[in-house]
Amino acid sequence: MSYQIRINKTLENLKPSGIRRFFDIAAEMDDVISLSIGEPDFSTPWHIREEGIKSLQKGKTWYTPNSGLIRLRESIAKYTERHKGLSYDPKTEILVTVGGSEAIDLGLRTLVEPGDEVLIPEPSFVCYSPLTLMAGGIPVPIVTKAEDSFRLTPEALKNAITPKTKVLILPYPNNPTGGVMRREHLVRIAEVLRETDIFVISDEIYGELTYGGQPHVSIASIDGMQERTMLISGFSKAFAMTGWRLGYACGPKELMKQVVKLHQYALMCAPTTAQYAAIEAMENGDGDVEYMRAEYDIRRRYIVDRLCKMGLKCFEPEGAFYVFPSIEITGLSSEDFCHRLLREKSVAVVPGTAFGDSGEGFVRISYCYSLKHITEAMDRIEDFVNNFRKGACAAKQE
Repeated sequence: MSYQIRINKTLENLKPSGIRRFFDIAAEMDDVISLSIGEPDFSTPWHIREEGIKSLQKGKTWYTPNSGLIRLRESIAKYTERHKGLSYDPKTEILVTVGGSEAIDLGLRTLVEPGDEVLIPEPSFVCYSPLTLMAGGIPVPIVTKAEDSFRLTPEALKNAITPKTKVLILPYPNNPTGGVMRREHLVRIAEVLRETDIFVISDEIYGELTYGGQPHVSIASIDGMQERTMLISGFSKAFAMTGWRLGYACGPKELMKQVVKLHQYALMCAPTTAQYAAIEAMENGDGDVEYMRAEYDIRRRYIVDRLCKMGLKCFEPEGAFYVFPSIEITGLSSEDFCHRLLREKSVAVVPGTAFGDSGEGFVRISYCYSLKHITEAMDRIEDFVNNFRKGACAAKQE
């Protein structure tokens, strides 16, 4: 049998995730320190785990409604109103999904038809372009720059819009850069969008993890934007619940009716045990988030200081748990830097090109690891970078 003529060509032509590629290589090596994966090193808080365990003990192992347990949707509605000032009807405007990635996929497949353009600020998370392609759309990258704090500017947005533009993905706080969009920036983006029919998929999975005393602001909270925004979030990052595979989407009921239909056919419902645990996270987990965010902030400040002292220019991230330093001084490409660092110093980081072509010259380093883990990795990276400085000095003397 010839599989080549039977496999979907769009899928076949997609590149594997650049994040997982380096993680998989590192997993087969000894003494490797990996700063490559965006997975909290904290265990899910015990009171959240306990609710999942109790649900199993009580035999609550059946399917839930397609949209998720009504109590969980009510808890999400209250949480979203409390933290973002947004009101959603838990019966018609909220869907519980299998992670935030499923919600992104559902949103794109609901909104995008063949030939539609989807605007994607880059560098950004690896799934947006592939999922757009699988929905039949055309991904259109909008390059964001360190001098703009990796924010989407209204000028860049205007220049990218064409008559074929259907969707804007707004990925803030941003993975991999740590950039955020404050209210004043979102107001200017909203001004551009109001003159169009463009819909927004706002990926706010890192919304709880912002630093500097200013809370995250959703574009849906800007006047006139809630009706044209699908807000996506979840439990993996803020509540350290990656393995529970749970996310959610909020949006206008007319849109969510169609999104739920896709979810029905593809997955039926999100994991029941995880949903019971998530209720506890929504209702009593704010303190856990505050504690973990404070710990990430300590690591954030330490790692930025170390990188700058070794000569790697580094935008100070304002959200998520990644830094995105420039490795220009080494003269290496992003891929070469990461391969050599892994081979010579046994430290795994991710090339910036995994997040779009504009990521060339940068690498992503995750700081959702212990400070001890990070300190050793920084020592090794510093040795690696110093070798290039010595080599450059020697070359000048010759």
